[in-house]
Amino acid sequence: MKTDNRNLQRTMTSRHITMMALGGAIGAGLFKGSSSAIDMAGPSVILAYLIGGIILLFIMQGLAEMAVANSGARTFRDLVQSILGKYPAYFLDWIYWKMWVLNIAAESVVAAIFLQYWLPGYPIWILALAVSVLVTAVNLLSVKVFAETEYWLALIKITVIIVFILAGLVLLLVTFGDHAAVGFSNLTDNGGFFPNGSKGLITAMLVVIYSYGGTEIIGVTLAETKNPEKVVPKAVRSTLIRIISFYIIPFFIIVSLIPWNEVNGVPESPFVMVFQMIGIPGADHIMNAVVLLAIISSMNSGLYGSSRVLYTQAVDGRIPKIFSRLSKKKVPVYAILMCTSALYLGVLISLFAGSKTFEFLMGSLGYTVLFIWLIIAFAHLKSRKQQSGKPSGYAVKWFPYTTWAAIIALLMILIGIIFTTSVIVTTITLCIYIFITLTYIWKKRLHQI
Repeated sequence: MKTDNRNLQRTMTSRHITMMALGGAIGAGLFKGSSSAIDMAGPSVILAYLIGGIILLFIMQGLAEMAVANSGARTFRDLVQSILGKYPAYFLDWIYWKMWVLNIAAESVVAAIFLQYWLPGYPIWILALAVSVLVTAVNLLSVKVFAETEYWLALIKITVIIVFILAGLVLLLVTFGDHAAVGFSNLTDNGGFFPNGSKGLITAMLVVIYSYGGTEIIGVTLAETKNPEKVVPKAVRSTLIRIISFYIIPFFIIVSLIPWNEVNGVPESPFVMVFQMIGIPGADHIMNAVVLLAIISSMNSGLYGSSRVLYTQAVDGRIPKIFSRLSKKKVPVYAILMCTSALYLGVLISLFAGSKTFEFLMGSLGYTVLFIWLIIAFAHLKSRKQQSGKPSGYAVKWFPYTTWAAIIALLMILIGIIFTTSVIVTTITLCIYIFITLTYIWKKRLHQI
């Protein structure tokens, strides 16, 4: 095995990283977290996802601009360190790694929950273990095999979401057989569009931000992407349109078809509930299978992202060199195996917490996505100053207004979330951030940074 970063192969194309971003963002947050978000905000969850989508648009445009200006960058740290300095880059690298390893642990449990739909006699932890082994095996293959697997998994779930949208619109608007068109009365019945007031909307933003988190994985693919200065902006543009469409329209259909206060009281996903309403034999099983594939796809992306962060840390001598070793397939095998340990940690947690594991981890992950987006936004602001105005190549329109709008919105959401989120989740997350900061101070004193 070799440790030179140049041995990472640039085999991923625009279609690969576009589908990877979709794979990272369209997962448990959409298919399982949707129930929690609807329970918090009611029909106004549509507005919450619209706000989150606009913020995501502004953040990703800034990320694309920085990637084009620094085509030699491998991950977020390379983009941020030259702009904001060592500590923000170090902090970003490790909270991003922490986000993905916790996320894949949470999603392994969610995948197990959907497997229980068919295998009710098996405990969560056994099913989570089976999924974890499968995802580990796929990532240990070559990058090209991984990218192709992720591409087709993402394509399957996108196709089914489109079918879901079309079927939902038929149920809403068309009367046929014994079915009467549902219409849109559920948007205002049962307490109105804002049944839990502004507090419900703000609380749901944590789930929203968590759900959209993962799109920024584009910033981790830089070292293995052909012509990143061209591919990344293209992938950002196409990904954003699809993600916003695949969240807002499905949520509009769900809260229109099903009374919002009935969504969170059942074990299956709202997507499965809607397919059951269609009345096609086996439709619920088909949708359950697709949801399961979607979550495995998201785990696949998460393991990729976290292992590449660990790999570049090792290449730069910040952690033991063993994590920079590549297999014959040019895959950082030890970095992947280290990150998969989080999957098995999730299995252990599920032994005690069961299906509640997802809700517990989701709160901490929402905080982390907020901070990742804030650091990217501040780096984008400062990057323009270093370039003395408008950069060559790709440039964000309406700069700096869009970036400042994203920062202000994220800070407002952060304040709202602090006051509405469990004290335990907030405290654990704060302790993790303090630990990362202390390790930075310690390494700096030892002149390792």
